[in-house]
Amino acid sequence: MKFLPVIFALILGMLHLNADTLQQAYQEEYTFLKAQKNELQKRVASEKWAQNRDLARSKAKIEQLQSRLLEMNKETKEAQSEIDRINKALDETTDNKGQIDDVLSQAQMTFSTYGIKFRDDNRTALSTRLSHIFDKTLLLYKKLSSIEKENGKFFLVDGSAVTGKMVKVGNIARYGVSAKGSGALAPAGGGAFKLWNQPGSDVTAKALLAGKMPEKLKIFVYENDQKDVPYVKEKTLQDYLDGGGIIGYIILGLGALGLLLVLLRALFLMTAGSRVEKISKTVENIFIKGGTPKDALEKIKGYKGATARVIKTTLRNLGKDRGHIEDIVTEAMLNESTYLDRFGSFIMVIAAVAPLLGLLGTVSGMIATFDIITEHGTGDPKLLSGGISEALVTTMFGLIVAIPLLLLGNLLSSWANGIKASMEGAALHIINLYEKYSKQ
Repeated sequence: MKFLPVIFALILGMLHLNADTLQQAYQEEYTFLKAQKNELQKRVASEKWAQNRDLARSKAKIEQLQSRLLEMNKETKEAQSEIDRINKALDETTDNKGQIDDVLSQAQMTFSTYGIKFRDDNRTALSTRLSHIFDKTLLLYKKLSSIEKENGKFFLVDGSAVTGKMVKVGNIARYGVSAKGSGALAPAGGGAFKLWNQPGSDVTAKALLAGKMPEKLKIFVYENDQKDVPYVKEKTLQDYLDGGGIIGYIILGLGALGLLLVLLRALFLMTAGSRVEKISKTVENIFIKGGTPKDALEKIKGYKGATARVIKTTLRNLGKDRGHIEDIVTEAMLNESTYLDRFGSFIMVIAAVAPLLGLLGTVSGMIATFDIITEHGTGDPKLLSGGISEALVTTMFGLIVAIPLLLLGNLLSSWANGIKASMEGAALHIINLYEKYSKQ
């Protein structure tokens, strides 16, 4: 056991020795690791600095590229706007060139009618060609707006040809002066001219030939001297009748019939209502003198007409009961009403039917007009004049017939009612006279 301390001391010495060795090894390793750490930290700092430097350079480059991109976008938009403007100008130039070509073609066609030709070279600039056309137009305008005098031949109204002086007012009017006739000229077809049939232009023709300008210029203006212009013709009654067609003749026939019936009815009413006061006065005088109804009947037997017949019927029945006499008078008046109302209803029917026939003619004329338009178009107005004339003339005829017949028919009806009232009054007056003087 005595060696235990020694062993223990040896063990402690060895442990102390190993501890120093470990401490030294640890210290060396620590120093090495610390040096490595410092080296790594330096390298990390260096790498971080390098990265920050590269990042800053990248950001600056990116900003520069972005700025350049914005500039390029702006330049692109401006370039696109310029391209659009150029394309638009190109389109307008193309359209203008097409319009100018059309103008040139139309000008060439127009000038050709006057025997004028101009240079039409596609290699020549458009401005030069247009300037050439404008020069020709100005010369033609001066020529057409001037008054020229020349010898020429024209036709008179009766169709005979004469030679004389012709005064040209541009290209729109002419005057002719000759020993047999003078005045404004109208196209006769094929470039020939004829004396217009409207009087009063001879003074103008002679004044222009003498180089004077009259206060009033009577002129006939034409558009084309190749087409014959018909003479102005005053429309006659026959022209109106023909314009109305068959329906127009029917309306006028009904109007004539209605007028005849009006005259006949007026004659009937004149005979029916004549001498009413004279008959009543004659009967009254007989009753005053003490005469009988038979005496009065004998006195007025020569009178004719509806009123006379009613009074005669009244005289024949005097002496009977008054109510019975009034019934007989009423019956006699009803019988005479048929005579007094003769033709009255027919006249009013004609007055009502005439406008309807006119409307029928209007519809018929418009149908004919549209048929012509469908077949021939609207190029020639003369083709449409027949249907339009029928449409308007029949309406006019219908109103011409209806208005007078309606007015006269109502007047005659009022006249007939007045005669009926006078008949009734005369009959009652005679009854009252008889009762008055028969009691004395």
